[in-house]
Amino acid sequence: MPVGIFRVCLLVITAIVNHPLFFPKDNGTVPENMEEIIQKMKEREEILRLEQLRLEQEIADQEATQKALEKAPLVVEESKEEKVRWDMWTALSMVIFLLIELWRQDFQDGNWQDIGGEEDDMAVLGKAFKGVAFPNRAILVSFYEKRILGTTGDMARMREMVEGFADDLLEALRSVCNRDADMEVEDCMGVGSMYENWRVRKPFVCDLIVPFAPPEPYCFRCQTWCSGNSFPPDEQGYGTIKVCRADEDVTGCICDKTKLGEDMLCLLHSQVNTTRPSSEMEDLLCFKNTQYLDADQVMKWFQIAVTKAWNRISHKYEFDLSFSLLDLPGALKIKFKSGKSIAFNLTPVVQYENSDVYFISHFPRSNLAADVPSSTHWFLTFAVYERRFIHLVSKTLPANACHVSCLQILSFLHGKQCSLTGPSGLTNYHLKTVMLHLLQARPSQDWAPEKLEARLQDMLKFLEKCLHEKKLYHFFIGNGKVPAELAFPIIFQRAEPLNLFRPFVLRRDVYRKTVDTFHEMLRNMSALINEYAVHIPLAHTNGIHKESL
Repeated sequence: MPVGIFRVCLLVITAIVNHPLFFPKDNGTVPENMEEIIQKMKEREEILRLEQLRLEQEIADQEATQKALEKAPLVVEESKEEKVRWDMWTALSMVIFLLIELWRQDFQDGNWQDIGGEEDDMAVLGKAFKGVAFPNRAILVSFYEKRILGTTGDMARMREMVEGFADDLLEALRSVCNRDADMEVEDCMGVGSMYENWRVRKPFVCDLIVPFAPPEPYCFRCQTWCSGNSFPPDEQGYGTIKVCRADEDVTGCICDKTKLGEDMLCLLHSQVNTTRPSSEMEDLLCFKNTQYLDADQVMKWFQIAVTKAWNRISHKYEFDLSFSLLDLPGALKIKFKSGKSIAFNLTPVVQYENSDVYFISHFPRSNLAADVPSSTHWFLTFAVYERRFIHLVSKTLPANACHVSCLQILSFLHGKQCSLTGPSGLTNYHLKTVMLHLLQARPSQDWAPEKLEARLQDMLKFLEKCLHEKKLYHFFIGNGKVPAELAFPIIFQRAEPLNLFRPFVLRRDVYRKTVDTFHEMLRNMSALINEYAVHIPLAHTNGIHKESL
C-alpha cells in the first residue's frame, strides 16, 4: 500500500511540474530562451523516468524475495492479490493524470471564469448587509407616520363595506342555487394583509374565503401530502378532495385498496354501490371519470352562481360588479359611477376535517410559484391560523409594538423596488413568514416601539440569511412550538418542514433576479425612506436615538 501511494504521488508531481500547459499561454512574462527551458524539462523528465524504473526494479526484487520465503499455494494467491493491487494503483494513476489534463484544458479555454464569478457572488451574499446606510429610528418613525399611516386610514371602512356586500351577495347566491343538487355555501371570512392590518401598497384588496360543502348525502374526504402516502416534492403543500357518499367507509374496507379479483365480491360494498354514472360525478364538480373534486370546475360553477346572484340584487346598488382578472377567477371589482373602484377576492375553499385549515381552489401566483400538478390538487392555506397567531401574540407584546410597523416598512420597500426593477421571487407572504418566525423567537419586550430600528434590521438580516441558504420554512408546517391555544392540527406539526424557497434551487434565473433585487433594495433603502420622511432636526434625531439606546 505505501509503495502504491508513493507511485501515485510521484506521477502527479511529475505531471504537474513537467506538463507544458501548466502555464497559461497568455502569460506576459514568458522568457525568451523557451527552447532551452523545454530541453531542461525533458532532461529532468528523463531522469525522473529512470528513477521510477529503478524504484520499480527494487520493488520487484523485494517481492521476489518475499515470494521465495512463502509456501507455494500462498505464493500464487499473493501474486494475484499483488497484481490486482498493482493494476488498481496503475488505473488510479491514469485517472488522476487524465483529470489533471482535463482541468488544464478547461482552464485554458476559460471555462472556470463563469463558475468562479458565480461562486464569488455567493460569497458576497452573507456580507451584503455590511456597509449599508441604515436610517435611524427618528427617520423611520417620520417615514412610517407620513407614508404608511397616512395612506392606510381608510382600510377599516373599506373592509366593512366589502364584508357587508359579500354577505348580501352570498345570501342571494344561496337563493338561486338548487339546495338538493348544488354545493352549500357558508359565510365568508376575511384573511390576509387587509385583515391583519399591515397592507401598505395600493390598490387595497380584501381577500375573502368562502367554505362550501357538497349536498346530502355526499361528503368530502380530504387527503394531504403528509397523511401517510408518499407525495413527490412538487406536490408538498397540496392535497386531494374525494367526493363520497356519507355512508361509505372508504378508509375502513380493504376493497377500495386491494384488487379482489373477478370471482370475489365485497360483502359490504357491492359493485352497484361503488360505481356511479360519470354524469353524476361531473354534476358534483369532479374531474372527468373520477371522484376527485376539480378546482377548475368549482371556479366555473362559482362564477356562474355569483353572476346569477348579482343579477338578482343589482337593482339595490348604484354600482356595477364584474370579474376583474382572468388568471384569478374569484377577483371581483366594484365600479362606482364616479369612476372609483374597489377590488376584492371571493374564493371558494374546502375545510380540512374540523380545523381552520382550508383547501383553496385558486391561489395568487408569483414568479417563484411552480405550476399546480393538476386541477385535482388543492393548495392548503393556513391564513386563519396566521391571523389568530398574530392576534394572540399581540396581546403579550408592549403597547404600540413595532412588529406590524416593521413588516409594513419592509413590504413598502420591496414593493417600491419591484416597481423600479421588475418583479422578483419574493412575495409579501415570504415577508410575513419572516416576521412570524421572529415573533416566536424573540421575547416580548424586544418588540417595544423604541426598538423599531433594531427589529427591522433583524428582519432584513434573517431574510438575507434565508436567501443565501435558499431555505425559508413555512411557519406552521413542522413547527412543534405552535401555541396550544390555537388548537392547530397535530398532523401538520409533525410533518416535515416545508421549504418555501425550494423553487430557488430549481430556477436559478429567478433566484439571481431575486437576490439582485434584494441587494438593490438595501442600497436604495435610505434614499427611498428619506424621500418620504419629514425633515428631522439633528438635535431631535440625536435625542430620540439616545432614548432607543
